[in-house]
Amino acid sequence: MNTGSNKSGEVAVAEDRTGTDDEVVAARALGSRAPEFVRARRALHLSWQVGVFIVGLAVVMAGIAMLVLPGPGWVVIFGGMAIWATEFVWAQLVLRWTKRKVTEAAQRALDPKVRRRNIILTAVGVAIVAVLAGIYLYEFGLEMPWKIKDQ
Repeated sequence: MNTGSNKSGEVAVAEDRTGTDDEVVAARALGSRAPEFVRARRALHLSWQVGVFIVGLAVVMAGIAMLVLPGPGWVVIFGGMAIWATEFVWAQLVLRWTKRKVTEAAQRALDPKVRRRNIILTAVGVAIVAVLAGIYLYEFGLEMPWKIKDQ
């Protein structure tokens, strides 16, 4: 066995015993998920990281394009972040923060008061759109605005 990995394993065990189970899982998940033979060779690991970065960048850029084009832009962006998170600690931390915020927002959305408010706001919005559509139809009929002649 390699003594370097053995020492780091001992340090990790000592750190694991000091924190809670959630902290232990969080501490273990940080860092590169490249195979051991890749991490053992610096040049190979660096090229692995460059490859992961390029693939993640391509996915994130596609997601950014989908924000203005048809497609699930935010889902693709977070997919690119997940690709980066397989190799980079900063992306892992961003994804954890995002997951925590999304979970908190989902819990708030399930609150009965918030749901009632959202339903009321949606109903008011639909009523306003229906009134505006009715006024338009009463005034112009089924003709499109670009076909309306000067009146």
